[in-house]
Amino acid sequence: MYKTLKIYILVSLIGAFFPLSILAEERNDSILHEQVVPDSILQNIFQFSPFYSKIVDEYKADLYLKGRVKVHKSNKLVKYIPSMFRLEKGVNDYIIESMSEMHYTAPDIYNRKVKAISSTFPRNRGELTDLTDFLNMNIYSSSIMSDKLLSPLDKESSKYYTYLLDSIVKEDDSQKFKIRVVPKFRGTQLVNGYIWVSDDVWTIREVYFEGKFDMIEFKLRNIMGEKDNEEFLPVRLNLDIDFKFMGNHLEMNADAWVKYNMVEFYKGGERRKSKKKHSHDLTEFYELTMDSTQMITGREAFDTIRPIPLQFDEYALYQNQFFKKNQSKWIVNDPKEEEQKNSEEFWGQLGDMLVSSYNVNLSTLGSVKCSPLINPVMLDYSHSRGISYRQRFKYNRLFKTGRLLRVVPQIGYNFTKKELYVKADMEFQYWPEKLGGIEINVGNGNRIYSSVVLDKLEKLDALSDTTFNFKNMDLDYFKDIYLNVFHNLEPVNGLMIKVGASVHWRHLMDKSRILLKDFVTQAGGGLLQNLDIRSDYNSFAPRIRLEWTPSLYYYMNGRRKMNVGSSMPTFILDYERGFKGLFNSNDEHERWEFEVQQKIKLNQIRTLSYRAGVGAFTKMDNIYFVDFVNFKRSNIPDDWNDEIGGTFHLLDRHWYNSSTQYVRGNVTYESPFILLRPFNRWLGMIQHERLYGGILFMPRLNPYVEVGYGIGTHIFDVGVFVNSMNGKFDTVGFKFTFELFND
Repeated sequence: MYKTLKIYILVSLIGAFFPLSILAEERNDSILHEQVVPDSILQNIFQFSPFYSKIVDEYKADLYLKGRVKVHKSNKLVKYIPSMFRLEKGVNDYIIESMSEMHYTAPDIYNRKVKAISSTFPRNRGELTDLTDFLNMNIYSSSIMSDKLLSPLDKESSKYYTYLLDSIVKEDDSQKFKIRVVPKFRGTQLVNGYIWVSDDVWTIREVYFEGKFDMIEFKLRNIMGEKDNEEFLPVRLNLDIDFKFMGNHLEMNADAWVKYNMVEFYKGGERRKSKKKHSHDLTEFYELTMDSTQMITGREAFDTIRPIPLQFDEYALYQNQFFKKNQSKWIVNDPKEEEQKNSEEFWGQLGDMLVSSYNVNLSTLGSVKCSPLINPVMLDYSHSRGISYRQRFKYNRLFKTGRLLRVVPQIGYNFTKKELYVKADMEFQYWPEKLGGIEINVGNGNRIYSSVVLDKLEKLDALSDTTFNFKNMDLDYFKDIYLNVFHNLEPVNGLMIKVGASVHWRHLMDKSRILLKDFVTQAGGGLLQNLDIRSDYNSFAPRIRLEWTPSLYYYMNGRRKMNVGSSMPTFILDYERGFKGLFNSNDEHERWEFEVQQKIKLNQIRTLSYRAGVGAFTKMDNIYFVDFVNFKRSNIPDDWNDEIGGTFHLLDRHWYNSSTQYVRGNVTYESPFILLRPFNRWLGMIQHERLYGGILFMPRLNPYVEVGYGIGTHIFDVGVFVNSMNGKFDTVGFKFTFELFND
């Protein structure tokens, strides 16, 4: 009764808003001669899918997942793949099982708590690929697999697909249509397969998709529920994954069964409101995150909770593992062979550290995560910076009280400029509910020059209209050691206040050129002969930074506040005031910077990011240094997504310190198909295309304009940029970073 009543009410409601085209003729239960799907069928699918994508408000379920892994071919490189299962020599078949609690709350908040796990792998940690994207799938949404793939059920994405009507099956008072989906061209965002759709209320009954993303080829079969409360949700999933990399070939077949304990739909077309006092508090939706139940491991314990019996060959895998583990009790090993084995294990662990990310758990002391020491992912090339290398370590310790200690040391080396950079970011969060803590940043900054150069630039501007070239000028560079100390606090949701001080110690690199008259003589003038240049300058500046993100969503994990995100932009105000004579400071200045930034998710898998800001130095006294915070070039390369959208890649780093004021704006548009769609027959590995634009206003650059185009793959990202200075074309350059296994 529930189904018939709900279905007819649903049809009536949607029909009031969408004109439905009902099939006028009946067809036989046979394979159709007509291959192209009638527009009337597609129109109904496209009209209902957006509604069904939002019909489920919340559910709780138990998930049983069983995976079989087959090693077809492997070599020594397989153990250097980050997050990969640890394989045993001579063992080619494995099994892994897990029991989890699933909790979904709209919009698109998936929470999974693993309760039990059992496997024949040497250790339970590791994965062939992240199965979460396949498990957390809303087949009715415009994009699937965490916004990686374009859904053929979306009307706007339908232009990328061809729909062929395979067959029709009659069921009582309804019909089911099997529709084959074929992409019109190659692309990692498109899938190939079929869908079964019922014409009673145009719900999807089954889907089968094949595709390729990153280094895996996948085949996914999703069966929807037949019960009243499961009609719009999957109850059975089968996934085949084929992984190939550098002579390694692994295959995984995974089956998932879902048992729903509670399903709630939208009532009256409105979302269920939170019980919390603050509407942006999503704590009740993340309740499983706070579940402190100890996870069950081991086959014996798992046997008592497994909902579906094992097959004979699956049971045999556990038996083989048992005999292998216990054979050491029955066989006496040769001491020399045991010594050789231990030696091989030591050098194998050393190899892991060199070429793979690794974690070191220090029990109650915390955990250390290190990026690979030898890995092309750490290399970066850009036109203005040259070739750079970076290495990052991460130490985290989470206390039982919710307090957090985080230390992130980094090193970087620029091969082009032969410069070594070191920095460390440290934070101790003592008041996790309000994100209150102490933050310390220390390191060596970019080599910088004093305001004497700015005075010289102004003098040259008066003599010539040509654009200034730093390469033609011999500058007095200073090494910079900086220290930032903050006290952080979020007194109200979305408003972060950082109060502290910024300290700089700057030392002249070449002290033999300490007299200004030598500098002025080379410049051909005597305007600055009465000034003296010191060999070192110190600055001490109290500083405040305000970051405000309206409508910021969050949840509480115990005492810890975890910010989720917002659809609104973030506004940033950064101010500091340097006082001469305070803590041996010989610099006086005032710095103001204001910035707004936002990443907007457009429909499907397109995004638009922008960043705009202004800054100025005021109240400078005698010799000073222009060193902005928001407008600067990082000496240690960041990840592509962290840096690419808000940086001028062709702008020489000297320009960042050449003016006491600036106005800048950057925008990035990312989409799977922009320019290379006609060529995707040969360029199918491209995952994203990006368009970049940036404009900068400052003295002597009025304006500086930079535009670019880039592509992203699972192996590398590359971009080409072109710029102009003062309305005149300047140069063309590239940026290249490895993205393989980048975490």
